[in-house]
Amino acid sequence: MTSRRRIWPGSPYPLGATWDGHGVNFALFSAHAEKVELCLFDHRGREIERVVLPEYTDEVWHGYLPDVRPGQLYGYRVHGPYDPLHGHRFNAHKLLIDPYTKALSGNIIWSDTHFGFRLGSPKQDLVMDKRDNARYQAKCKVVDTAFTWGDDRRPNVAWNDTVAYEMHVRGFTMRHPDVPPQYRGTFLGLAQPQVIDHLVKLGITSVELLPVQAYVDERHLTEKGLRNYWGYNPIAYFAPDIRYYGASPQGDFKSMVQRLHEAGIEVILDVVYNHTAEGNQLGPTLSFKGIDNVSYYRLVSGSERWYENYSGCGNTLKLSHPRVLQMVMDSLRYWVEEMHVDGFRFDLAASLAREKSGFDGGSGFLDAVRQDPVLSKAKMIAEPWDIGGDGYRLGGFPPGWSEWNGHYRDTVRRFWRGDGGLIGDLASRITGSSDMFGWGGRRPWASLNFVTCHDGFTLADLVSYNAKHNDSNGENNRDGTDANYSWNCGQEGPCSNRRIHALRRQQMRNLMATLLLSQGVPMLLAGDEFGRSQGGNNNAYCQDNELSWIDWENLDADMLAFTQALIRLRREHPVFRRPHFFQGRRMAGDLLKDITWVTPDGFEMAQADWMLPYARSLGFILGGESCVVDSRTGHEEADDTFMVLCNAYTEIIFYTLPPPKAGKTWEVVIDTARPESVLKGEYCAAGTRFPLKPHSLAVLRRRNGNH
Repeated sequence: MTSRRRIWPGSPYPLGATWDGHGVNFALFSAHAEKVELCLFDHRGREIERVVLPEYTDEVWHGYLPDVRPGQLYGYRVHGPYDPLHGHRFNAHKLLIDPYTKALSGNIIWSDTHFGFRLGSPKQDLVMDKRDNARYQAKCKVVDTAFTWGDDRRPNVAWNDTVAYEMHVRGFTMRHPDVPPQYRGTFLGLAQPQVIDHLVKLGITSVELLPVQAYVDERHLTEKGLRNYWGYNPIAYFAPDIRYYGASPQGDFKSMVQRLHEAGIEVILDVVYNHTAEGNQLGPTLSFKGIDNVSYYRLVSGSERWYENYSGCGNTLKLSHPRVLQMVMDSLRYWVEEMHVDGFRFDLAASLAREKSGFDGGSGFLDAVRQDPVLSKAKMIAEPWDIGGDGYRLGGFPPGWSEWNGHYRDTVRRFWRGDGGLIGDLASRITGSSDMFGWGGRRPWASLNFVTCHDGFTLADLVSYNAKHNDSNGENNRDGTDANYSWNCGQEGPCSNRRIHALRRQQMRNLMATLLLSQGVPMLLAGDEFGRSQGGNNNAYCQDNELSWIDWENLDADMLAFTQALIRLRREHPVFRRPHFFQGRRMAGDLLKDITWVTPDGFEMAQADWMLPYARSLGFILGGESCVVDSRTGHEEADDTFMVLCNAYTEIIFYTLPPPKAGKTWEVVIDTARPESVLKGEYCAAGTRFPLKPHSLAVLRRRNGNH
């Protein structure tokens, strides 16, 4: 198929397909290719022309087509050696996705032709497959990124004011009764006023969206009639996934961001730069593998047929290669500058910081982000682990990063299910985990606290199931973690026992209150605020159905009101979101320290009290005489003083409350055993015995000054 189009040399920069108002520049990095063909397709996906990119500059193949316009579909065929033993997997029979494409047309339809080797051959991947996969391959699309942003302004929410909300674009809106059917499950569905109104009333400042960069449904899932719902199987890092938009990938996404920004809500993307959908040596050839396998992936030194696998998904991107690092940095900047997102949560971030010697807190990637004038201003959140032997790196990321605190999750869960000997660990977690993050000028917000997330039980299931129930995933319940630290309160799954039902709701309030009253950044899982269940499935990654979609018709209105009140309490009182770690020092003009740990009999805790293996209660007082209120101006203002009492076992009397100032009384603002107290408030005088019910949490307030 010969070229009939005009083609000029073009430029090696920028990479990808770039419309400049006159034509399109195409540029593709491949250090080891021998020739690159640009394949053009009509709107039906039929190949109409092949153009050999005429220039090769600094390991970039490039050419400029003055007659091409936005909307043009394309892909690449890359020529080079097929030599898996030395890491090379070039196969020009395979149409490849441009790593820099801004949009994809159509979905990948699974076929044996997607594999660069002959499936079923006794030599496995060592025998090249010569069948053409273009018919079944998604096509890249040239886009015009123009968009009228108007006066869009980033909310720039201070870290210590942030309340994050992890959500799935599709699952959040598929069953929402006020979202028009044509918008359900899409970016425009999330942009609807009724959806945003829920977030605003709840008190959310930042939504953290599960992956929306283009990803692939694994073949074994499609053969079972399932889909990759979560999206942790990426193939194109600049393109929004086709299932989330209508006619305009960039336009729909930008409209969503614009509407959320107008409401003061930040947009944070969950991104997956640790691996791709191409798997290991037996995986398909869809993009990177056929463009320059040796450059893009970490291969076993001396045995380059095999892939290093720190992701658990078959491969690991090689960010130590300058061009791969460039791709990731270009992608991040694209989403910030062009798409106006406010930050990122990095899946398995430890693998991104791996150098030859292993994890490196001063890796090329981490250093590049830290010095970048664009990205250094965005919110950066690490999932601080991967599956490597040295991959658990909680607290090991550099200043400027926040980290998902899995230790917080496990400790809080274990405490509230009744495990003993945890009060010391719990105290560290709810005060910002300074034992992990108190170095290099890091602040409490370095700890992103969560009790539940997409990966695991929902809050309602955490108190309803002792074991996972993942049978619908088709893996005989072998998938998903067994380390849930959950408690079903006496019966597995749904039950009609009123006592058990009441205890479960009380436990949900305990967990939610602990999360929202801890120092650091709280993150809620969407739907937990009104008791969403997944039927005990703790690994619903493949459940793109009503099991995962939020049921808006049957929400728990009382739990929603309780959560709203908690977030409001946190927002109105800076003692719960201090910009600095506690020092255990007395506040000026007050007898109280910034934090005081108290025993049930009213005394300050001694060292021996922390060591009691049977202890299942914890009390502390937050002194509010001097607290930084405005993190931007540094102005200080007195807040109220609060006492927080946690009891994960039988009823206990906090015998003598520490005496407040003369004439002051304690107001009960929260008692999870009596949730109506959140709204009404009760009072008790100094020296009163406070009976803390079994499995309950209480918050008492002493008003200071004009508060």
